[in-house]
Amino acid sequence: MPTANEVFTEINNRLQADPSKVSGMNAVYAFDLAGDDGGQYHIALKDGSADVGEGAPENPNITISMKSEDFVDMATGKLDGTMAFMSGKIKIKGDMGLAMKLQTVLR
Repeated sequence: MPTANEVFTEINNRLQADPSKVSGMNAVYAFDLAGDDGGQYHIALKDGSADVGEGAPENPNITISMKSEDFVDMATGKLDGTMAFMSGKIKIKGDMGLAMKLQTVLR
């Protein structure tokens, strides 16, 4: 099973290779992951480019708090984002519309 850090690296590689997936999206996602391999991560999308990695972003549009293993499960398709939110595994502060678009960004 990959670590959260490896998942963010993979997302970064994918978005660098094919930025068309996120063209037209201007959003800064902050991730606050708890547990083993947790920490602060970000996905910043601007005008068809993406900056993904460790560290808390300035002025995020949305902050997503969850366990790092739940994040890995969600990114790998084992955990449905909507179900995770409904069951309280994900806490979201900010723009809920961006949460809905996250699946597109992750896959």
